[in-house]
Amino acid sequence: MKPNITLIGMPSSGKSTIGVLLAKRLGYSFVDVDILIQEREGRLLKEIIAQAGLKGFLQVEEQVNASLAVKRSIIAPGGSVIYGEKAMRHLKEISEVVYLKMSYEELERRVGNVVDRGVALKPGFTLRDLYDERVPLYERYADIIVDEEGCCRPGETVDRLRALIEDRKAQDKEAEGKKVRDKRAVIQFS
Repeated sequence: MKPNITLIGMPSSGKSTIGVLLAKRLGYSFVDVDILIQEREGRLLKEIIAQAGLKGFLQVEEQVNASLAVKRSIIAPGGSVIYGEKAMRHLKEISEVVYLKMSYEELERRVGNVVDRGVALKPGFTLRDLYDERVPLYERYADIIVDEEGCCRPGETVDRLRALIEDRKAQDKEAEGKKVRDKRAVIQFS
């Protein structure tokens, strides 16, 4: 098991909420990359996007994510982190990548104002376009997929994710360097 856990997923998928709870339960630190970006730039995400454009924002986001140097941390990057290949390569090296998967309908219900949230939305893109473009990228980078369909409490997601992480740690101890476990695990609620 790698020394960190990175949560990826659409805006409002629960990366920050679940990340804080999971960090508390595992005794890890919590890193909100959007806040790191805002601190570094001295501007809100929506201001960076408005002033530097989507391309400029994505460059800043990739630089910050690709330079993270943390251990025993839950990392919550913005939903657009998957556009930065260098950032994702780095995050996969230093962490287990967990995709918090949700349906488009749930995204639409939760997200609210995409501009105010600082969502990196291409000109002319709808929320549905964004969802359809990102889902395959999230799935490609994920080591663990948490399918949140049918789950409504973050604590339940955290409990199942924590159990899976602890199980993986135990498997890693048993394997001692052997690559015996499946690359990807899926947690589903029913």
